[in-house]
Amino acid sequence: MEKEEEKKAEKAKQPVKAKQVPFIDLDLHPDIEDGLEAMGFEYATPIQSEAIPHILKKKDILGIAQTGTGKTAAFLLPTMDRILDTPDNGKVKALIVVPTRELAMQIDQAAEGFGYYTGVTSLAIYGGGSGKEFSREKQALKEGSDIVVVTPGRMLSHLSLGYVDLSELEVLILDEADRMLDMGFHQDIMRIASHCKSDRQTLLFSATMPEKMRSLAHELLKENPVTVQLALSKPSANVKQSAYVVFEHQKDDVLVHLLKERNIKSGIIFTSRKRTVNQVVSALRKAGLKCGKISSDLKQEEREEVMLGFRQKKIPLLVATDVVSRGI
Repeated sequence: MEKEEEKKAEKAKQPVKAKQVPFIDLDLHPDIEDGLEAMGFEYATPIQSEAIPHILKKKDILGIAQTGTGKTAAFLLPTMDRILDTPDNGKVKALIVVPTRELAMQIDQAAEGFGYYTGVTSLAIYGGGSGKEFSREKQALKEGSDIVVVTPGRMLSHLSLGYVDLSELEVLILDEADRMLDMGFHQDIMRIASHCKSDRQTLLFSATMPEKMRSLAHELLKENPVTVQLALSKPSANVKQSAYVVFEHQKDDVLVHLLKERNIKSGIIFTSRKRTVNQVVSALRKAGLKCGKISSDLKQEEREEVMLGFRQKKIPLLVATDVVSRGI
């Protein structure tokens, strides 16, 4: 009897699983469903199952969800669905504004995968490229790629030259909006929005909701937008978190010691400043540890090469500024 009671008590401690919603129940276009099936996605995450039905109904959305919850698909899938139901007029139909080039590339790659069977085109536009790259972006914008993923500064550069037509834009999406505000992009965001038609659908996604985010939502969203909010998730039980209190001059030595002692085969080290990246890289290499770095000092081609080397395990340790953390 006691064992039975213990089992019941233990079962009561287990988290209750949220009901899983199959993508086929979300009424997405069959070509999108084919892409999801090919990629091995069967069930929607909570943010997807909550947001997608409202977005399909053309509602403005204020989505509050952390990175890693599946929010990229939450706005990409219904946006693609809408594009498939929109006559091809040779103009940009959806604009996604993001804080970093890494996130722009990540979303563009996701769009390519999800839209494999749809024929929906996408383009990532970000700074740091050559004049040839700028010309390629210009041509694509003039011809009207269906989905354009941009960083604010680069988009304003194109808009200032007068050839970008956003008058028929169906959907404006801001991802990691809180991060963009932290980086001082509020005015840039409003300038970009001013080029879009007033009756567009606007989707605003953020990991946090400070007062300045509420103000931005009030400026950009129509009255009575739908708010989709996920509770902050706890770290996985398999993730061990540690904090070390050390003096500034001890940081490099402690880091090297931990990496060697624990025999770390693959790891990312984030810093708050660009100059600290170079300092950490120097300390690691001096200690005989192979590493790569990502900061604004590198050209875009060099950054992509470093990320590829890290993913392929050729570079075991990656040192980067925290501005790229959400795009990795």
